[in-house]
Amino acid sequence: MTAVTGTTTAATAAGRGASGVPVRGLTVLYDAGCVLCRHLSDWLARQAQLVPLELLPAGSAEARTRFPGLDHAATLDEVTVVGDSGQVYRGSRAWIVVLWALREHRGLAHRLATPAGARLARGAVLAAAKWRDAQRRGGQARYGQGWGGPWGAGQWGGQAYRRADGWSYHPRTGWTHSPTASCSTPSCSGAAPASR
Repeated sequence: MTAVTGTTTAATAAGRGASGVPVRGLTVLYDAGCVLCRHLSDWLARQAQLVPLELLPAGSAEARTRFPGLDHAATLDEVTVVGDSGQVYRGSRAWIVVLWALREHRGLAHRLATPAGARLARGAVLAAAKWRDAQRRGGQARYGQGWGGPWGAGQWGGQAYRRADGWSYHPRTGWTHSPTASCSTPSCSGAAPASR
């Protein structure tokens, strides 16, 4: 987690200590050009919330004005959530904190915050990212066009999928994590966010 401080982003430990501050509101930055992201945004808006969620298109003029310290190009590639005290969550940690804010899903968020749950959450986020990437590159794939489901037979092809952070997917074995020597940050180690 990082804290947004004006026009810069600083690590929480070196920044304002935002990790110990209660979260009273969250802003979810989502890609308004993504069908899946819009669907999930609509779903979030209908859920009972224990912590208020504000849904804001990533990269929008309002997002850039309110959060000048964020890398707004990155917010279009990876779900980003900003807490009211400057906390910044990305990827699977963002989804865990969003689920934590929902009345019906807080228990699930606590389970996903464990080491085993974090691997599941990371796999789900990577699968969604892969689907989004296939949609961007090949248009709308349809079920029934051979094997491949939403990825489409020609776009994904059932091959292995590897990421630089050590996560990989193979159709026979599923998602696995093998940390690389260059992957020493907590964001790519598969570590769960601290839970209270």
